Amino acid sequence: MAARQSRTRSRRRPARAAAAAIAAAAFLAAGPGVAAGEPAAPEPTPAFGAYLDYGPRGVARMAALSHWLGGAELRVGHTYLPGDRWSNIEGAPGFLDVWADWRTRKADRMLVLNVPMMERNEEHVDDDEVRALLRQGAAGRFDHHFRALAERLVALKVPDTVLVLGWEMNGTTYTHRCGPDPEAWKTYWNRIVTTMRAVPGQKFRFDFAPSRGRDAVPWTQCYPGDATVDIVGMDSYDQPRGMTFDEQVKEPYGLQAHVDFAKAHGKPVSYPEWGLFRNGDNAAYMRRMLAWMDEHKPVYNTVTDYCPHGVWQCDDNPRSTAVYRSVLFGRTDEPEPTAPTPPEPTTPTTPPVPTVPPTTPEAPAGCSPLELGDWVEYWLGGKLCMRLDWYARAK
Repeated sequence: MAARQSRTRSRRRPARAAAAAIAAAAFLAAGPGVAAGEPAAPEPTPAFGAYLDYGPRGVARMAALSHWLGGAELRVGHTYLPGDRWSNIEGAPGFLDVWADWRTRKADRMLVLNVPMMERNEEHVDDDEVRALLRQGAAGRFDHHFRALAERLVALKVPDTVLVLGWEMNGTTYTHRCGPDPEAWKTYWNRIVTTMRAVPGQKFRFDFAPSRGRDAVPWTQCYPGDATVDIVGMDSYDQPRGMTFDEQVKEPYGLQAHVDFAKAHGKPVSYPEWGLFRNGDNAAYMRRMLAWMDEHKPVYNTVTDYCPHGVWQCDDNPRSTAVYRSVLFGRTDEPEPTAPTPPEPTTPTTPPVPTVPPTTPEAPAGCSPLELGDWVEYWLGGKLCMRLDWYARAK
């Protein structure tokens, strides 16, 4: 298939006012800290979560999303390192701390971190310069940046972080793309993994995650080898326009090719990014993608939850929102049916709406104050209140 139009996505943009819908319960119920390196309980069902924001608000919003899903366990925290400069790719002090704290509070949680392979990663660097940079990386010029990141993660007690390194490398968007020199790209990936694995105490898993389909180059041409890949992921949005889910499964380098490739290489799969896109509020896609993941048991999946992709922080997709919520409402570690059957999008059935807490004289109109505690307020930069109209999201 011809290269698809690239998505323009801001990792830092909150999609709507759900930022205020932060439930303190997730922090209060978290219990005492658990070191990430301690043995975790077996994982009978795949972990899921959502990308909700790149910073502290993303951590806090997970509590509210879990509440909206009837207490469903969001075991995956997903964020992105800024790719603007090397100092941020190394994990600048203060950026990862809140994510590490969330991860270590429960043994079965998973931190997923997208790691750019180049600085100026979204600055539309031309192919000639990308080719030169990839060759420099393959020769070891940038090793020290990734060693610093590994040491930072180990020091934060999150040595088992899943690293989505050089994601969507088969496209045209990022400076860390593979197309200008696939052989140099693979050598560079292997150097990064080898460098990070050499840091004492690390237990990282490296996720090779192209975008679905051929895009600019076949993603199989970028695969760096089984020795340095732990998970074969795929970013899979509902695109291009007019493509059905069955076509997304069957297309060259599509969903079926992905699971077949992973099986042939003895690797589990993941879906670090997925969601709606070119086909609008597509309840059929939402139903089929959720069923696909229940069938193929990825290590984890995280829906991209801002407009136009999302279902919780975006009001544009009410039919898909109803499907997502009906399938995942209350989901915990109990086994789930292989192919859940949510209600038809034209007559969605939603679980009961939680009771709206009363307002208080101290709260702004339409808000109920949240007592999050000094720790949470420190990370969020001040006190927050809960928007009462948030409870209407289920309607």
